[in-house]
Amino acid sequence: MKTASILAVLSLGILSLPSVRADWQQWRGPERDGTVAGKKWPANFAGLKEKWRLPLGASYSGPVTDGKHVFTTESVDKRLEKAHAVDVETGKIVWSAEWEGHQGVPFFAKRNGDWIRSTPTLAEGSLLVAGMQDVLVSLDAKTGKQQWRLDFKTEFKSEGEAFGFVCSPLVDGEHVYAHAGAGLCKIDRKSGKVVWRTMDEGGGMMGGSFSSPVLATVAGKRQLLVQGRDMLCGVDPADGKELWAQKIKTFRGMNVFTPVVQGNRIFTSAYGGLSQAWDIAKEGEAFKVALAWEHKAEGYMSTPVIVGGKVFMHLRNQKVTCLDLATGTQHWQSDDKLGEYWSLIAQGDRILALDHKGTLYLLKATPEKLEIIDQKKVCEEETWAHVAVDGGRVFVRDLKGLVALDWASGEAVVTEVPAGGEGR
Repeated sequence: MKTASILAVLSLGILSLPSVRADWQQWRGPERDGTVAGKKWPANFAGLKEKWRLPLGASYSGPVTDGKHVFTTESVDKRLEKAHAVDVETGKIVWSAEWEGHQGVPFFAKRNGDWIRSTPTLAEGSLLVAGMQDVLVSLDAKTGKQQWRLDFKTEFKSEGEAFGFVCSPLVDGEHVYAHAGAGLCKIDRKSGKVVWRTMDEGGGMMGGSFSSPVLATVAGKRQLLVQGRDMLCGVDPADGKELWAQKIKTFRGMNVFTPVVQGNRIFTSAYGGLSQAWDIAKEGEAFKVALAWEHKAEGYMSTPVIVGGKVFMHLRNQKVTCLDLATGTQHWQSDDKLGEYWSLIAQGDRILALDHKGTLYLLKATPEKLEIIDQKKVCEEETWAHVAVDGGRVFVRDLKGLVALDWASGEAVVTEVPAGGEGR
């Protein structure tokens, strides 16, 4: 790789760090990148205790919280979808909202269930919930009252997605962005009216993204970074114009990662494909996409976190690896298989990870080796939802309920790591 390319990555940190919030109000946290600021984590799990457990129907949706309430979803009796607001102190349901919304999935995906998948988003007093049947519902976060409902199949006379509405809504100011209606849509947050629609994928078996979009300034242009079933794209949020596009190698469109961005470099990895870093540059009025490096390490469902210029990632083969974002060098890969799915959150040089069997891990984010500081079983049922943290609380959604954990104060040893990596 050219030295200039490496320096370009190292000189640019993750954008908008000063605005990081402690509340976990959307998919992958405050900045949608799996990192949190706020109260420093304790040194281990010695003080990690279950506070309460709320029995619920199955869900893949990760919990979100405003600090007073934690919001979760469930699928009931293959007929209904529900959203709940739960008191974070008592575990009691404050309000519930429901709608008819069950949808089956193709036979080869049945073993992983057909319950609601998308993680809700909190924004300015509203809770935005995506239902399996290609609907987006806006609820009053205080009362649960429906503010509006958008049925994409009716709106666009589209076929709908065979795997349901998977994308987790992204809110930016007065607008919501979501991959639904067999395309990427911009929606007025207050009215539910569609502003524009782009990236028409046609719906059906190969329609509907498994990924969720992010907003970032890349190559001097603020843009939506979006993954379709076999494409990585930059889209202008103002008008939906496709700024650039890159084909991604994948098997049957299993392109699941949320794009991971640092500076002008975007990292992604897909089932049946490769781990790849793409550099985006502006040349005149056009954007240029260049492959910086690729590696045979194959991600799947677990979007990685970047700490100190290193990519910490759970792989399709159920192992965990650390790749160098600047060079593509693989620093290590675990010897053992560590579950079919991990959700990861980083704070400084620590990573909190939850596997699909309900084991919570505390890792040191180091390129030297896989260093597990502590681990603890926190639920008995499988969990495929993203773990959430808010201050000293940890929320885990398994297939039979919502668990709140108190992470008691201890000696905080989290160390801040420069975006470009140690010694750079």
